[in-house]
Amino acid sequence: MASMRDIKRRKESVASTGQITKAMKLVSTVKLQKAKARAEGNKPYFTLLYDTICSVLGRTGKIDHRYLKANDCSRRAVIAITSNRGLAGGYNNNIVKEIVANCDPKETDIYAVGKKGLEGLLRRGFNIVEDYSEVMNDPLYGDAIHIGKNVLASYENGEVGEIYLAYTNFKNTVVQEPKLMKLLPIDVDEIMQDVEIDVLTPMNYEPEADEALDMIIPKYMNNIIFGAFVEAVASENGARMQAMDSATKNAEDMIADLSLKYNRARQSSITQELTEIIAGAEAIS
Repeated sequence: MASMRDIKRRKESVASTGQITKAMKLVSTVKLQKAKARAEGNKPYFTLLYDTICSVLGRTGKIDHRYLKANDCSRRAVIAITSNRGLAGGYNNNIVKEIVANCDPKETDIYAVGKKGLEGLLRRGFNIVEDYSEVMNDPLYGDAIHIGKNVLASYENGEVGEIYLAYTNFKNTVVQEPKLMKLLPIDVDEIMQDVEIDVLTPMNYEPEADEALDMIIPKYMNNIIFGAFVEAVASENGARMQAMDSATKNAEDMIADLSLKYNRARQSSITQELTEIIAGAEAIS
């Protein structure tokens, strides 16, 4: 059995760790409320813009446009959104698993947004083209425009044939779902299944359809990327809050167990001292 001094030191160490995890949980809770409000505020705009673009593309029909058809390149680009910090349960690892399960490292270019995802994918042999980890400290719409512009340039230059977005969808405080979403080329048939579109109403473009789609589709991409940023921040803080809550409860359980062991060791020590005193008294008499 461990000595009373060892048990006491262990108990103090666990109590100190428990105070840290409790404080981190409170911080994550505050951040989660702000991120959740931001995500909910962005959803109406995101939904309306998405439905509008889906309606435009649905009425466009089988137009021959570079954003609507695959090119000859077999490589794919993945924008991987994770966090710069750990202690968030399986949040970062879930995104890495999602990419590993669906992408070939030899045929995939990673645009990493978050250090943890970058490190995990680098260990698994993926090619990291760009590192935008600082974006996750305070994601802005301008960051989405910058990343979207760079990834879109690689698609237009024929360096990649598909563009995907890997992020965590925030459902609620407990549930965060990792997703791998295809951005380009856009599958018009799939889009028409997502929203109700009156395909009988023709779409007239002014200027020409190609020029209009050149402006609309990049905005569509940038908005989805920014929406993923907002969802990812909320998911990260929700996952960290849950992880710290579990860690705090585990620390409390360990302290209770160590307290029981300490009391047993103390009782055993007192019993041994009494036995020695009684034995010494009997020997004298």
